Amino acid sequence: MRRLINDPYDVVEEMLSGYVKAHSDYVKLLEHDGRVVVTTNPVPGKVGVIIGGGSGHEPLFLGYVGKNFADAAVIGNINTSPSPEPCYNAVKAVDQGKGCIYLYGNYAGDVMNFDMGAEMAADDGIRVETVLVTDDVVSSENIEDRRGIAGDLFVFKAAAAAAAKGMDLDAVVAAAKKCNDNTRSMGVALSSSTIPVKGGTIFDMEDGDMEIGMGIHGEPGVRRGKIEPADQVVDEIMEHILKDFPLSEGDEVYTLVNGLGGLPLMDQYILHNHLEEVLRGKGVKVYKSLVGNYATSMDMIGMGITLVKVDEELKELLDYPVDTPYMSIR
Repeated sequence: MRRLINDPYDVVEEMLSGYVKAHSDYVKLLEHDGRVVVTTNPVPGKVGVIIGGGSGHEPLFLGYVGKNFADAAVIGNINTSPSPEPCYNAVKAVDQGKGCIYLYGNYAGDVMNFDMGAEMAADDGIRVETVLVTDDVVSSENIEDRRGIAGDLFVFKAAAAAAAKGMDLDAVVAAAKKCNDNTRSMGVALSSSTIPVKGGTIFDMEDGDMEIGMGIHGEPGVRRGKIEPADQVVDEIMEHILKDFPLSEGDEVYTLVNGLGGLPLMDQYILHNHLEEVLRGKGVKVYKSLVGNYATSMDMIGMGITLVKVDEELKELLDYPVDTPYMSIR
């Protein structure tokens, strides 16, 4: 394992401590709960936006807490859902009487523990609604059973913008659901990530192999084989995405080529280059694009492609100004 850490059992606490020190003008930890990162620049009088999940995917989730984005992020252990109490504590910290929304990827542990947090908040008279992100096209034939991966970013952004614009909780939920319904992702891994407490990789992969469709926790994909040229990888991923999510000539999409932690930016831009060629070849307009590490799996070598089909409403929400350590739109 090639990592620069101290005690492997302290990595999450030390990361969070370092993060809030580095970005103290944006965020802080709750005094009574060191697993909840909250904004230091709250927008008054709005719905509370709470995101979260296991650590190891930085800058997801803590990197998107800030002005007009998430009000709080609840952080679990590596690849492990946060426990119910921090989920509840986040609600207590950011609720302003308008209710709160939980937003996170569709993983069983997260669903169970965030639901318990919502029940605890309900006992205090605080309404909490949940929208699960389900963008990974190959994780299930049933959309409601799919896991959430890098599409989290867009769903979080749409909901947060709706809240910042002063919409009520029902409208914020509707914005999140609309964005989720119009978002699709798929990835490829060329290596496993390494887990500090294990001192090694999650799974075995031969040098020179890749797995199409692998999840960010190492969940099995659809095919394993030898590494292929970048354009062929994009073609295969897009074949799966477009089969599930047909786009018509004249449609507009927001694209993301998301690095999983270990893939050079050089490679990511090469992949984006062909992604735009594929879309333009189908008459699909690229509205805007992101390239970089937005939702990682620690040091996994790999990437994912996310498409969001946008209309004027989603454009406005995704373009709404935000200021956080890992995303700034002015």
